[in-house]
Amino acid sequence: MYIEQAYKGLHDWWRYIVGVIIAIAGVFIFSVPHAAAIAYKQLKGEVDMSKLNDINYIMTLFESNINLILILLPFVGGLICLLLAVKFLHKQPLIQLTTTRKSIDWKRFWFVFFFWGILSSGLVLLDYFMSPDDYVLNFNLTPFLILCVIAIILVPLQTSFEEYLFRGYLMQGLGIITKRKWVPLITTSLVFGLLHISNPEVEKLGYIIMVYYIGTGLFLGIMTLMDEGLELALGFHAANNLFTALLVTADWTAFQTHSIFKDLSDPTEAGFIDVFMPVFVVFPILLFIFSKVYKWNNWKGKLLGRVEEQSVHEEINDIGVS
Repeated sequence: MYIEQAYKGLHDWWRYIVGVIIAIAGVFIFSVPHAAAIAYKQLKGEVDMSKLNDINYIMTLFESNINLILILLPFVGGLICLLLAVKFLHKQPLIQLTTTRKSIDWKRFWFVFFFWGILSSGLVLLDYFMSPDDYVLNFNLTPFLILCVIAIILVPLQTSFEEYLFRGYLMQGLGIITKRKWVPLITTSLVFGLLHISNPEVEKLGYIIMVYYIGTGLFLGIMTLMDEGLELALGFHAANNLFTALLVTADWTAFQTHSIFKDLSDPTEAGFIDVFMPVFVVFPILLFIFSKVYKWNNWKGKLLGRVEEQSVHEEINDIGVS
């Protein structure tokens, strides 16, 4: 019933096109501070104009905490504009974009947030103790505390924008337009993955890393449809980005922060562990665990079934009768 929630608001196909344009406009508007900061450095002669197409160079123009704010602000703008489009363009309450439950289940969010945050951090620490030469202690108390404040506030907004856009807005919109659940599941996963193609990791690891990005999108999409809500996807994505930003950084990652550790290993040697292990081993195990915890059933119907408007009308009538 998660996709069918869109039927409770205004759901003409053109509204979703306008809504996406509004969200993208929010991203561009909140990118102005970053562009203005670069322009100011240009006026001061502190920018090598020949390197402005190099994302790695751009990310070194500012102190890392300031840079983190500048690169996360566009996601905040996108989230604000997307939620405004949902409210005023679709007349759809936020709860209906978030979940099929009567209220947002924060227990689900916090469960997966701490579950994945602790597990992923444990794996990083295990790798640190097994391969200490691949890491250097990067901890510096004052900039780290500033990083904590910035990351705790802005990273969840960044990940929430991506979840509400892909697993929420586009999942529901494409679902009711195509009447098939597998179409938005596959489409949003592909688009989500391909939008990461400009990340510095792609340049270092090659296009094979797209398997990880697309696989992550598919994992989050399956989780959303099976659990009939965004709570688990929101918690997982927030934990994944937040704990990573605080724990480990590298010269070739999207988030270059004052983290506790810095990874010095050769990224070209990533291969199976960094790309294929999460998608084909870790994510399936996590889906199995969550399916047992939350008693998921009817996998075929929820992932491959038809999107039926009638079922929503029946639900509304049942509520009215009761």
